[in-house]
Amino acid sequence: MSQIGFHTDAFNSAYWNFEQCLQWAQRNKVEMIECGAIDGVSWIHGLGYQPHIALWEDPILLRKKMDRYGVRFSQIDAAFPLSLPEGATLGVEYILHTIRYAKLVGCPSVDTTDDRFQPAGVTDAEAMAHMCRIYRQVVPVAEAYEITINIEPHGHYTTKPEFMEEMLSFVDSPYLRMNMDTGNTFIAGQDPVAFLERFKDKVSHVHIKDVSASLAAAARGDLTGIAVSQCAIGDGVNAGNIRACLAILARGGYAGVLSLECEGQGGPMIEQSLAWLREELQTKPAVAE
Repeated sequence: MSQIGFHTDAFNSAYWNFEQCLQWAQRNKVEMIECGAIDGVSWIHGLGYQPHIALWEDPILLRKKMDRYGVRFSQIDAAFPLSLPEGATLGVEYILHTIRYAKLVGCPSVDTTDDRFQPAGVTDAEAMAHMCRIYRQVVPVAEAYEITINIEPHGHYTTKPEFMEEMLSFVDSPYLRMNMDTGNTFIAGQDPVAFLERFKDKVSHVHIKDVSASLAAAARGDLTGIAVSQCAIGDGVNAGNIRACLAILARGGYAGVLSLECEGQGGPMIEQSLAWLREELQTKPAVAE
C-alpha cells in the first residue's frame, strides 16, 4: 500500500516555513512530506520564509518535532544539476551531506538530477561519463547509510529515456532508483505513460504533477521540468496521463509515496489536488492510502 505525500515547494510562493508545512500536513491528514535541503545558510530561510530544511538544523530534534505532528519524510531533495562541471565538487558534497542528514532524520531517500541544458563544450558521452563518476562516488555511501538515491527526470539527459536507462545502470545497486515525475516527462515532450512503463521496475518515489493547457501550448518540448503544477492536479492536460500512470503503479503493486507537486496558493490549490488524487485512488486499491 502506498501513501500520499507532498513537496513543500507548494508553499514557496506563500513564504511558509517548514513547520507551517507540517501543520498543513497534520490538518489535511497527510503523513509524508518532501522538501529541499539547504547546505549552508540563506537569509530567506533563516528569517522563516522558506519551506525547506537547512542541513545545519539538528536532524534528531527535527525528527522529534515531526513525530509530534505525525509526519515523516518520504524524500529530501538534493537536486544539484550534476551534469554541470560543478556537479563533481559542489554536487557530490551536497548529496553526501544530505545522505548523512537523511539517515539521522529518518528519511529513506534523496533526490538527484541533471541540468536543463547540455553542458557547453562537451559531448553527450563526456557528460554521461562525468555523471557516472559522480554516482559511482555517492552510491557506495548511500549503500552504507541504507539511503536510496533517486534520479528524477528533470533535465536534458534525465528526461530522455535512453539516457535515463544508462544512468540507472551506472551502478548495480538496489540503492540507485528513479523518481518518476508525471509533469516533467510531459513538459519535456515525452509520453509520461510510456516513460513510466519503461522504468516501472526502477521507481521508488513518484511526483504527481499536472500541466495547464496554456503552459503546455507555450513550452512543451522546450522545458525539461517545472517546479510545481501551476494548475490544480486533475484540471490540466496531463490528468489523463496521471490516471494511466496510477493504473500502471497499481498493477505493479507500487508501495512507495505519491508526492504532490502543486502550487499551494497558501493551501487551496494543493488541497483541491489532494482531494482529486484521493478520489482517483479509491478505485485503485493497490496504491490507496
